[in-house]
Amino acid sequence: MSLSREAAETLALDALAWLVTNDEVLPVFMGATGASLDDLRARAGEADFLGSVLEFLTMDDSWVVAFCDTKGVSYDLPLTAAHVLLGSARTHWT
Repeated sequence: MSLSREAAETLALDALAWLVTNDEVLPVFMGATGASLDDLRARAGEADFLGSVLEFLTMDDSWVVAFCDTKGVSYDLPLTAAHVLLGSARTHWT
């Protein structure tokens, strides 16, 4: 699947909005990243930050399913968008 950078950024912004409204997942994100709510606002336009939001989201299948079901998008789209935004900077664990 090919995804434009603009579409990847839009999906990441949607993921950030979903994250901010999720009372269970937001504290996990804040704790894992050390980011404050002000940081979220200030960095929302930065591709690397948006990519990290998607990377965080893809850490848990239940988060991916909940987000994708809410947005009506395929389950592989967040990971594809993370690859577009982070490119070679994306962390590979395998």
